[in-house]
Amino acid sequence: METLTIKEKVAKKEIPTTPVSVSGSVAVLEAFIAEGVETIFGYPGGAIMPIYDALYDYSEKLQHILVRHEQGAIHAAQGYARTSGNVGVVFATSGPSATNLVTGLADAMIDSTPVVCITGQVFAHLLGTDAFQETDVINITTPITKWNYQVTDATEIPSVLAKAFYIAKSGRPGPVLIDITKNAQLQQFAYDGYKKCDHIRSYRPKPIVRKKYVEEAARLINAAEKPFVIFGQGVILGNAEKEFLKFIEKSGIPAAWTILGMSAIPTDHPLGVGMLGMHGNYGPNVLTNECDVLIAVGMRFDDRVTGRLDKYAKQAKVIHLDIDPSEIDKNVKSTVPVWGDCKETLPLLTELVEQKLYPQWLQRFKDFQQQEDEKVIHEELNPTTDILTMGEVIKELNELTKGDAIIVTDVGQHQMVACRYAKFNTTKSNITSGGLGTMGYALPAAIGAAYGDPTRTTIAIIGDGGFQMTLQELGTIMQFKPNVKIIILNNQFLGMVRQWQQLFHEKRYSFVDITSPDFVQVAKGFHIPGKSVSKREDVKNSLKEMLDNDGSFLLEIMVGKENNVFPMVPQGRGVAEIILCKEDL
Repeated sequence: METLTIKEKVAKKEIPTTPVSVSGSVAVLEAFIAEGVETIFGYPGGAIMPIYDALYDYSEKLQHILVRHEQGAIHAAQGYARTSGNVGVVFATSGPSATNLVTGLADAMIDSTPVVCITGQVFAHLLGTDAFQETDVINITTPITKWNYQVTDATEIPSVLAKAFYIAKSGRPGPVLIDITKNAQLQQFAYDGYKKCDHIRSYRPKPIVRKKYVEEAARLINAAEKPFVIFGQGVILGNAEKEFLKFIEKSGIPAAWTILGMSAIPTDHPLGVGMLGMHGNYGPNVLTNECDVLIAVGMRFDDRVTGRLDKYAKQAKVIHLDIDPSEIDKNVKSTVPVWGDCKETLPLLTELVEQKLYPQWLQRFKDFQQQEDEKVIHEELNPTTDILTMGEVIKELNELTKGDAIIVTDVGQHQMVACRYAKFNTTKSNITSGGLGTMGYALPAAIGAAYGDPTRTTIAIIGDGGFQMTLQELGTIMQFKPNVKIIILNNQFLGMVRQWQQLFHEKRYSFVDITSPDFVQVAKGFHIPGKSVSKREDVKNSLKEMLDNDGSFLLEIMVGKENNVFPMVPQGRGVAEIILCKEDL
């Protein structure tokens, strides 16, 4: 029998338009439907059981994905949010279930991912008594959420959830946690409908655009001889990809991306000069310290991008476009701050900048790229030894996907290699844990990403270490059958730590030699087909077999144990001191 929402029942005149009596749990689900939620990732338990009981009657309206661990739920919600552009939603119960969300909340906070988490809580009269599975989740999560709130009275639920969704997705997005006591979930109250929130008196998600700063920025850009654009995820979060392309194409300025900004423009765009950061491309890092005007768009000058701040772009006038005023001047002092949503500020700036080309300046990037090609990239993508490299796997994958796949990476050497060499034609395609660097992120995030955009192929690229942190989510794939292709690049080490121990700790490999199970047999136990390859001649056909398989597939590829990722900015050095190989140390 069809389940109708309260709004639909009112429309059919099955219930009067005057307030009706509903439980707090029903009010939660009605809020989700009003906000356009389609998919929930969660795990039931005692303190959230009334909401799950109500969910039983809403199964035709709301899809619930039962994960195998609450950390899997929030990472899946992050992946969903990153590919769909919508708010990810999570259910968890109290105590250990709520604390299992902490890593994902911290990850979502630093990477500006919109997520709304609903946690159950013990009855209100038991708060503060150390009741069974009681944890003060509000104080635990205050530093790692954009907003959190505890509901003890059901009458608050509609307005609190309206605020939660508004705060999570507006301005600079982020995670919100709402903790609802069990009595509030059970409580009946007079429900008079759900009203979306579009204003909170003390909250200004977008700063007022000051046109005088836009004008100052345009004057600096028009007078520049060697301008350089660096952009981050703010372009994607602001849905400003088209506006950004118009800006760089009119101004003719070379542009480099951060890891999270990757895929905002096609990676082969003629003005795209590569990735910034510790393992970024040679030219963008070195020339950061040669440009005369540095235009930062939707990025926060993270330490992995800047290296030593006292050596970072000291010669340049800095223009910083950001929606979050707290990021401006936080790490790098700006000459001209341009506060505001880049979807609004970029067109204003584009209108004022002169149409130009910088052929000699752009050639400088190409010259550095050639050096990197000769000393690093050619050998990584076309190795002359029998040892497989991660880079050649990504090269083969590019040829098969044509840059149209969603690629979700975990954290480590494989992440840096994938971000360096993967090709993207479409925005919202590079999904990774940037600021927190969470191992175990990729498998559950890929599940969420597949639900966020089921029209494209989702590929998770994971190391042998990170995969073992959340491999239980293979059970989620087994049960719900999202189409997730899993590539494990197995170097039999915790590779990134091993690289640092080799280069900076006299090759004292302290507890980085990790033993792994037979991943193909593990996948088989979850009824997921798999294959392991170690020979170069088997890689391409195995990747094709994986991509052609109708459903999820696990492909383990054995790569060199002691291969390193270069270029590299060693810790404590400036970005211009980037090295191309260990001999340069």
